[in-house]
Amino acid sequence: MERDSLIAARLIDAARQLSASLASLHFSAPVSHIYNPLTYAWGAHELYLRRYGAGPRRVVFLGMNPGPFGMVQCGVPFGEVTVVRDWLGIASGVQKPELENPARPIEGFACRRSEVSGKRLWGLFRERFGSPDLFFREHFVANYCPLAFFDHARNLTPDKLAAAEAVPLRAVCDAHLQVLVGALQPEWVIGVGAFAAARAAEVLAGSSVRTGRVLHPSPASPLANRGCWAVAATEQLQALGVWR
Repeated sequence: MERDSLIAARLIDAARQLSASLASLHFSAPVSHIYNPLTYAWGAHELYLRRYGAGPRRVVFLGMNPGPFGMVQCGVPFGEVTVVRDWLGIASGVQKPELENPARPIEGFACRRSEVSGKRLWGLFRERFGSPDLFFREHFVANYCPLAFFDHARNLTPDKLAAAEAVPLRAVCDAHLQVLVGALQPEWVIGVGAFAAARAAEVLAGSSVRTGRVLHPSPASPLANRGCWAVAATEQLQALGVWR
C-alpha cells in the first residue's frame, strides 16, 4: 500500500512539473487560445491520479491531448463529463483559465456537450470491466500533452503546430512520458491514434516496454465512424495480445 501511494504521489509531482514546464512555452498564430486543465481543473486531475494511479499498471492507454468537451472541462484524460462523474466518481470545482476562449467556454462539470472520443473509449472500458476498480487494476489512461490549442472555435491538435513550436513541446511531453512509464512500469503503452502511438514508440525505443496502437475514437475519423469503434479497438488489442 505504501508503494502504491508513493507511485500516485510521483505521478502528481510529475504532473505539476509538466504544467510548470509548459508554462514557459510560447505559441503563435493561428493559435488564439491555449487551455491547460492541469491548472484550472487541477483538483479533478489530482483526484484522478491519486485514486487511479496508485500502483503499477500493465497497460497504459495514451491519448494525444485534451478534447474541448472532455479533459478541457473536467481535467481527466478523455474525460466525457458524465462518465467522469457517474462512473469514475470524480467531481471537483473547476476554475476559469486566465484567458478564456469565448468560442469554447469552460463550464466544468456543468458542461452538457458530449466528448464523443471519451464516451467511446470509457464506454468500452465500462462495458468490458463493469467497475473502475477492475479496469484500473491493470490499466491507466493518460494524455501525451495536457494542453488544448484553439484557433478560436477550431480545435488545433499538436501535430498541426509549427515545427519550431512543436519541437520544444515534444521535448517536455517526452520527458513526462518517460517519468510516467517509470512510475507505472507498464508492459504495454497503447497509443490511441497514430500520433500518440508514434510518440510512445520513439520515446520508449530500446526499453522493455512494448508499444502498439488502437484506432482513435474521434468522430472526425471516418474509420472510427464505420461500424462499431469498440469492436474494432477490441480486435486490435486482442491481435496485439494486450487483451484475450
